[in-house]
This record gives sequence, structure tokens and C-alpha cells, in this order.
Amino acid sequence: MLSADFPAKPVHALSPASLTAGALPLSHPIAVTPAPPPVAQPSPTEVATAGLAPYRSPRAAYVHVPFCRHRCGYCDFTLVANRDDLVDRYLAALARELAELPAPHPVETLFLGGGTPSHLPPPALDRLLQLLRHWLPLVPGGEWTLEANPLDLLSPQRIALLAGAGVNRISLGVQSFDPLVLRQLERDHTVPEVIEAVAATRAAIPNVAFDLIFGVPGQALASWNATLDQALALEPQHLSTYGLTIERGTSFYARHSRGELLTPPEELEREMYQLACDRLPAAGLVQYELSNFARPGRESRHNLVYWAAHPCLAFGPGAVRYVGGVREMGHRSTVTWLKRLEQGLSGRTFREELAPLARAQEALLVGLRRLAGIDSRQFLGDFGLTPEQAAGDALTRMEQRGLLHQTPTGWALTTEGRFLADLVAVELAPAE
Repeated sequence: MLSADFPAKPVHALSPASLTAGALPLSHPIAVTPAPPPVAQPSPTEVATAGLAPYRSPRAAYVHVPFCRHRCGYCDFTLVANRDDLVDRYLAALARELAELPAPHPVETLFLGGGTPSHLPPPALDRLLQLLRHWLPLVPGGEWTLEANPLDLLSPQRIALLAGAGVNRISLGVQSFDPLVLRQLERDHTVPEVIEAVAATRAAIPNVAFDLIFGVPGQALASWNATLDQALALEPQHLSTYGLTIERGTSFYARHSRGELLTPPEELEREMYQLACDRLPAAGLVQYELSNFARPGRESRHNLVYWAAHPCLAFGPGAVRYVGGVREMGHRSTVTWLKRLEQGLSGRTFREELAPLARAQEALLVGLRRLAGIDSRQFLGDFGLTPEQAAGDALTRMEQRGLLHQTPTGWALTTEGRFLADLVAVELAPAE
């Protein structure tokens, strides 16, 4: 589909403009759910005396590794394919960017995304891991995630390097267990290779998460159900289910524009999403965010930082950092990012400072992605405003349409609202 009601990107991959993606039109009546007991509202005294909490020191970091074997047809992430000749320059530039820190900065969560971080040749991978261990040391009990291609984890050397450096969570780009769907997505691994990679990885790093994609052209509901079957049989600790979006600038977009690639009907995508929402919790993977399911205690702690609108350091091309109410992004061209750092310039070329109201509105927008929703008193403590003050009458409008409801502690999406989350996002997005 061309819209993004079922998000197709991990949260760290979204650009600053991605918070207001377009919504699909409502195609059927909305059932209004009965309202629970009224939310406990902060008193006028609390509102009058509240102020913005001091900026938190970032305890999370994201590092973008832009290398891949090839670019899949649906991918619009910041990456370079078949350009391993740039790896040494990338590592040198990343070292310069990390050295902008006044001192090594301990973190509770560290996420290596891409691109495909696991694609790096073992010597380069080792250099990267040691560089990060110096500048971004993980605190005891911290979470260190690396995104990986199944093929790369058929290498015992890579797995040993990752485990030895302290990586303790692997996010595996499985996408599907249907060979036809894998071929349509232009993935380079097979189902047997996924099974082998999971077994090899789990022996050293037990915390393995899968990414899956639904709504692929030509994909039937039965295929998606079979993919869920096989995913559950491997007992991952975490599952992310993303609806395919066709982004401008990708080869899928060009094929779609020529009528060569037909997207599934909206109703079929809805059925696929509902199937995941029904089956995964029944198998012990609790849904805690629109696209994410986890065994208790295995939620992505790093992504929870984003959904709480807490600060996060970020390094690498296209990486978005959010510190002290300021959002900055590295240049999306890997080569341009490299050249800027080699010339002694900053690799970050986008900067915006969020006003207090905009900070609160954005936090409301991303926080509602969590199934638990927004806690009004916590929100007041963090932003000096109640959700109602931040959103104006938008919360009430969405409640009247059956997309939001009041909980005993705040606000959350209704079941229908989860299907139309982008519509809620448009309504709540900060004004330009």
C-alpha cells in the first residue's frame, strides 16, 4: 500500500518528517467502544505549578551502519549496496564523530541498525564493536542490539565476535517464511538458512527477535498465516510485524507506478494485521506497541526510549539524535557524510529545536503507539502540560470517532484506532 497505516519501518529508521504520514480513508463504520471510568485529571494547582522537567541525559544510542549486499526493491533506508570499498573510510569517519563526545558515554541501550551491520567483514566488524565499546560502554544489565541478515549469521566467526563484544540481542531480518514472498521482496536468504542462522545465533546470543513483513504483492492470507506458524515454531523472544509500504524513490515505487506491482486490497492487509494481533499474544508474545510483540521482559528497551520521547544519541549517516529538545540528523548520503567528516565538518546537516508545546505534542503522538498509551500524570511531569492541553480538542474528537478512549490513567488507542493509527497521528501532529 502507498499509505502507512501499518508501519513498515522500525522506529529508528523514520525521518523527522515521518511523524505525519498520510492515513487511508475510513472504509467502514467505526464501532464506538463503551467509555471506561473517567480519567483522573491533574488538579488546576498541579497544572499551574508544573514546569518542564530538566532535560534527561541520554542513556540510549543508535549507530547507523549503511552497508548491504544489495538494495531490496522496497527499501528507502540510508544505505550503500555493494560498496564495501567504503568500509574503512566509514569506520574512520565514525571514530571522528564519536570523538565529538567529551568522554565515553555509558548507555543502557545501544542499537546498531542499517543497512546491515552484520554484513561487515569480520575484521571490520571487530573494529566497529571495539570502537563502540570504548565510546558507548554498556552499563551492567544493558541491552545491545544488532540488526542482522540471516546469511551473515551462518558465520561462526561473526557470531563469536558479536557475543564476545557484549552484543546480547539480535534483530533478524527474516521478513517471511514463504519462498515466493522472499523472492518478491528480493531477499537473498532462504527459509532453511533462516532456521540454521537462528539455531547458530541462539547458542551464543539467546535473545533473538524477528522482523516480518505482510501486505506483500501477491501474498495471500494463508501464506501470512503459515509464516506466523513457522516463526512461532522457532520461539523468538520478540516479533515485529510491518505492513509493506511503497516509498517514493524505490524500485517498487517505479514498478507500482507502471502498473507492474499491484498492492493487496486494504481489507486483506487489515485481516493480516488482525491475524498477527490474535495469534501472537495467544502464543505468549504480548503486543506492547502497534507493530511489536514480545515475551514478558523481552520488549525492545531501545525502542521504548523512542516511544517515551526520551533523548537518544545517534551516529552515522541518516542517524537521528534527540538531545536537549534538539533533533539533528546525519546527512542521508553516505558518501556526503563521509566527505564532510573527512573535511573536519559535522556529519549532521539537519537541525530543529522543538518548542515545549511541540515536544509535548510529539511525545503524545509517539506515546500512543504503545498499547498502554499515555499516563497523564507522567506526561504532566515530563512536559508541564496535560495531554488535553497539548492536543487541544483533538483527543475528544478522536474519542468521539471511536479511535481513542480514556483509561484509568490516561489515553490509549481503541482496537479500531490501532488500524487507523495514521489518521490519529495526522490529527495530533504538531502544526507546521
